[in-house]
Parts: sequence; structure tokens; C-alpha cells
Amino acid sequence: MHVHLVDGTFELFRAFYGNPSRRDAHGAEVNAAHGLVRSLLALLGERQVTHVAIAFDHVIESFRNELYPGYKTGEGIDPALHSQFGLAEDACRALGVVVWPMVEFECDDALAAAAERFAGASGVERIVICSPDKDLAQCVVGERVVCLDRLRRKTLDERGVMAKFGVRPKSMPDWLALVGDSADGYPGIARWGEKSAGTVLARYEHLEAIPAAAADWDVDVRGAAALAAAFAAQRDEAFLYRRLATLRTDVPLVESLADLRWRGPDEPALTTLAARWRDDALVARAVARTQR
Repeated sequence: MHVHLVDGTFELFRAFYGNPSRRDAHGAEVNAAHGLVRSLLALLGERQVTHVAIAFDHVIESFRNELYPGYKTGEGIDPALHSQFGLAEDACRALGVVVWPMVEFECDDALAAAAERFAGASGVERIVICSPDKDLAQCVVGERVVCLDRLRRKTLDERGVMAKFGVRPKSMPDWLALVGDSADGYPGIARWGEKSAGTVLARYEHLEAIPAAAADWDVDVRGAAALAAAFAAQRDEAFLYRRLATLRTDVPLVESLADLRWRGPDEPALTTLAARWRDDALVARAVARTQR
């Protein structure tokens, strides 16, 4: 079996900005939640999709905000999108999909924890993390745990991670620490870019293994002396950024693998939602997916 783990926060943002406005019977904006459900229905219609869970950032802030004040917050999110987070979770439950709403942890932490937990389970052939988020590349294991960009229909296995970033998946938190991640709010280390980080970490794998003096590096990288000096000057920051980038796999997920099997929608709940959304075909489409 293939286990599909969906980045609900990413899907919700994509649906909000990729779909026209849609108002429910009460006049509230629901385009993101409605678009997300339609996207999940498309996924559930695929032949190998049998076990599914979706994770959300129930609140944007997490334990990482306590570690680094500049870490991403909910500030600046369009209120029309922010108001649909709870609705999206309820809609996914009505669809019959296991939902993980994260508060202390982040959505990506839940996906990482589930990937690690279920990858070795009996009968599991592949874990598919449905997200293009580069943070999740650290979860990739060979061809057994992969990331899937559903929009572009591109699968990223371990060879793909190395080709794209220049490092193995286990070095991705180190790579992010050096390069930075503007989406998450930390800047990385001065002078370091994707190519230099990839070249150095392909050789040394982790920050603590990088020699302090550029003269001791046995890799050919442009501006090595300046890179080494910048790393030395911001060494503490680099290790903090790596901690921010490292996904947690100790998220307490109570569901078993059997619980993730999709058995169809909660028809009464989905019928109520469909009426509110004025989408007469929604329930029929969901039920049809159980008959594939």
C-alpha cells in the first residue's frame, strides 16, 4: 500500500490564491476550503490512494517562535484565508480523511512524524508526502519515502533531492541553516548560497564537520575563505537555524495505520457542508470515489 500524507496548509494557501471567490449561504468566503476539498477528491480518485491523512497549522505559531523571534507568524495572512482554517479541517473530516491540527508543533512536523512511523509498517510500500515544501525533503528515504508536488506531478526521491539541492536528505536542515528560508523567517548565513552550501555539505554532511579554516577544506568552492569567515562569525546562528529547520518526529499522533484507510465520507456532515456551500454535486462525487 501507499500512504499519502498531505500538507493541508500548503493546499489551503494554493486553493485560496488559485481559485475565484466563492461565498457560502451566509455570505462568508469559502473558496480555499472548497478548493481544498475538490483537490482531495481528485487525490482520492487515484488508484493507489487508499490510506490518507492531512495536517494543518491550526495556529501558525509553534514552539519555534519561542526559539527565534523572527520565525514566521500569522501576521499578514489575508483574513479571508485565515478564517477558513477551521472550516477546512472540518471539511476534511466530513470527507472522511484523518486530520492532524497542529498547535505546539507545525504541519510539517506531523508529516515527518507520520512518515517515520509508518514507513516501516507491514504492508507499506511507499510513503508519499504531498507537498513541494523543501523542508520536507529531509524526510525522503531512497524511493520508499518521497515528496510529491501534485501541481507539477513531480516526485522527489533521494536521488532527486541530491540532484536538486546537492546534498542527501539528512543534510537538508544544515543546508537550510546556511542558505536560509524566507518563508519561515530566518535569513541563513551571510555569503552562503545554494551552490556553496550544496558543495560543502555534500562533502561534510553536517555543520559541525565543516573545518573552521578554509585551508583545511578539501572541496573546491569559490570564495572559500569568505564563506569560512562568515560561518565562524555566525556559528551560533547557524546551529539555531538548523534547529528551526529540523522537523520533529516525536509529534503525538494517536492514529494507527488502519485508521488512515479512507472508507468514504461522513455523508450527513458532508451533505450539510454541501448545502452551505451550495455545491449539489459534492456528496455524489465523494461517494463515487469509494466505488473506484
